[in-house]
Amino acid sequence: MHKHFVRRTAVVAAAGAAALVLVACGSGDDTSAGHAGHSSTPPAASSAAPATPATPATPAQGQHNAADVAFAKGMIPHHRQAVEMAGLAPARAESAEVKKLADEIAKAQDPEIRTMSGWLTSWGEEVPAEGATDHSGHGAGVMTAEEMDKLEKSSGKAFDTAFMELMIRHHEGAVAMAKTEKAGGAFPVARTMADAITTSQTAEIARMSSLLGKN
Repeated sequence: MHKHFVRRTAVVAAAGAAALVLVACGSGDDTSAGHAGHSSTPPAASSAAPATPATPATPAQGQHNAADVAFAKGMIPHHRQAVEMAGLAPARAESAEVKKLADEIAKAQDPEIRTMSGWLTSWGEEVPAEGATDHSGHGAGVMTAEEMDKLEKSSGKAFDTAFMELMIRHHEGAVAMAKTEKAGGAFPVARTMADAITTSQTAEIARMSSLLGKN
């Protein structure tokens, strides 16, 4: 009986060992299959969904067009001439009101020149050369070289009158340019500046017209 018991125990133990081997092999196969499955998955599978198309630029994101470029390129020399005219007032004007107005014009338009120059640079456009004020007298109310020369040579009340008459015409040209930008431009900040120019310079036209009526 002892030998029979030992033999039976050995058979059971052998069967158990075999079962363990089979389980281990099965486990290894499953694991191997699992890894093989991951490695065989195409890398693109995780990005199979089509990419969301980029949203087109909108004016709020900085879109600009040809009208915006024309506005900046035209208004920069136009503003420079107004600043040049205003710079004559301190030494030539008689009226304190005219001197004050000239100072306000220079303080308002100098920063706008810098701002518009920055736009053109960021757009890859050429900024009008420094000193390239337009004295051609063609459109937009700009002064001719002769008109500027005459203004420079005047003083006192004669200067005040000439300055305001010429500046009214000049402002009217700027307002017309601003309205063109508002109608056709796309760049939000340029359109905002156009609104500001229209509002401020229309008010200055009324102010100068009133002062001329008192002369």
